[in-house]
This record gives sequence, structure tokens and C-alpha cells, in this order.
Amino acid sequence: MSHTIRDKNQLLLRVRRIRGQLDAVERQLQEEQDCSTVLLTVSSARGAINGLMAEIIEGHIRERVADPHTRGEKARATQLLVDVVNRYLK
Repeated sequence: MSHTIRDKNQLLLRVRRIRGQLDAVERQLQEEQDCSTVLLTVSSARGAINGLMAEIIEGHIRERVADPHTRGEKARATQLLVDVVNRYLK
């Protein structure tokens, strides 16, 4: 079973929080709020999207690219790839 199916409820909650942040950006723009306020909300939404992306990519790497039962060099290479992707998305 795919991790997106197994973790569906958790992922959907994250998407709903992101949607709420984007709705807040829209409200702030409609209300002509200060750009610094809008930028902070956009920054938060971006971080949340990056976090969602990192979680889905990590699951994909662990379940589809690397054999989850692998130990040794392949397991270390998998963890390195996950770490690099997480750093890139921050």
C-alpha cells in the first residue's frame, strides 16, 4: 500500500491547513493589509507546502526507490538523499 494511501488523513489535514493559509493571504490582499503581514503569511504557506512535498518525497524514496529492508550502504545512501531533499526544500 502506498504511503499516500496509508497516511491519507494526515496529508489531507496538512493540505487543509495550507488552504487556510492561502485563504488568509487572499483576505489580507482584499483588505489591503500591509505587505509585511502578507509576506509572513505567504512565507508560512510556502514552508507548509515544502513540508508536505518533503513528506511525500521521503515516502516515495523509502517505498519506491529504496528497498525498505536494505541495510548498509544502500540504506545510508537513501538517508543521505532524504536529508538533501529536506535541506533543499527548507
